[in-house]
Amino acid sequence: MCTKRGPPINPRNLLRSFYSLMKKAEVPKIRFHDLRHTVATLMLSRNINPKVVKEILGHSDILVTLDTYSHVLPSVHKETAKKFGSMLFG
Repeated sequence: MCTKRGPPINPRNLLRSFYSLMKKAEVPKIRFHDLRHTVATLMLSRNINPKVVKEILGHSDILVTLDTYSHVLPSVHKETAKKFGSMLFG
């Protein structure tokens, strides 16, 4: 990410702004890296293809994605089963 003038944002400044926004919003403080996990969990819970999630996260192997976010997948499997049942039986 870049500043308004073009050079890359200093990571410390980014974190400072991030923590300041959390304080203003009066939400619990989280690590910046937690945003990555939130995005991945939301995508998988909305039935986004795990291969697409893997590519967005930059994982070298889909097994990393599936192992890390396996807690989300049972709900995905349930929803897939419902859709498949509807497709077969109307």
